[in-house]
Amino acid sequence: MIFDKTGEVVPGFYIIGASEVPSYLLDGERPVLFDAGFSVFGPLYERAIKEILGTRSPKILFLTHVHFDHCGAAAYLKKAFPGLVIAASQRAAEIVRRPNARKLMADLNDSAADTVRSWKPELRLSEPFQPFEVDRVLADGDRLELGSGLSLQVIATPGHTWDFLSYYIPERKILIASEAVGCADTTGHVVTEFLVDFEVYLKSLTRLAALAVDTLCQGHRLVYTGPEVADYFKRSLRTASQFKDQVVDLLIREGGDIRRVVEWIKADEYDSRPEPKQPEPAYRINLEARVKHLALKMNEE
Repeated sequence: MIFDKTGEVVPGFYIIGASEVPSYLLDGERPVLFDAGFSVFGPLYERAIKEILGTRSPKILFLTHVHFDHCGAAAYLKKAFPGLVIAASQRAAEIVRRPNARKLMADLNDSAADTVRSWKPELRLSEPFQPFEVDRVLADGDRLELGSGLSLQVIATPGHTWDFLSYYIPERKILIASEAVGCADTTGHVVTEFLVDFEVYLKSLTRLAALAVDTLCQGHRLVYTGPEVADYFKRSLRTASQFKDQVVDLLIREGGDIRRVVEWIKADEYDSRPEPKQPEPAYRINLEARVKHLALKMNEE
């Protein structure tokens, strides 16, 4: 099955807040969260957590990476649930201390709030981004016990960003991989999400595809279960190669003009797609990074 709404996906595992920019909740002896979306959705995440857990509180918030749309409400949730531990990679811990990174996160969350109000005007949401610190640093191969026979494995999966971690609960075959596995849009097209290194991204994607997974959480909108998981991995690997070939062909055709290639890709991959979709300023930043990386690799060869 493919889930595109908030709610329980499999027993004890939930999409909360908003499927477009979700947080994920694993209930159990030690409830834990994965990612913290837009700051403006903080109250929605809090409300959903309390509806599910009652008087109990989540113990750890695991961040896959610290892009603004995955950590925006981290400070809000830490305030809402005193004692909540924010866990991420060493690189993520370093990034969130940088004043320029904090400013960019704040600016992009402000822009996202305007987009959200156009999606859901009835919610009247307004929650600014607040800076936060990483309380617990995680690394590839770490294993955490969650109680009741559940454990969590930390898998370093760089490529989208250098600070990226994926999280695997082997006893339930649940994988929270976010953009490390690409991200299908509302039409089902898988957007290839490398930003810092295509080959490293492909290696991480291949590593995750080798796991036994029954529930796969991408970064936005959709969660896959059962046979849909294997199909998604195949499509993501295939479209990654297709995207690279498309960009390389356009760079050759346009004489290496990155700006023109970005506009061609944007018209095909973003402008023609229906809402809801990533806010345009964030999309453009990410697309330029992908094209510039492949252009640099071409020049090195």
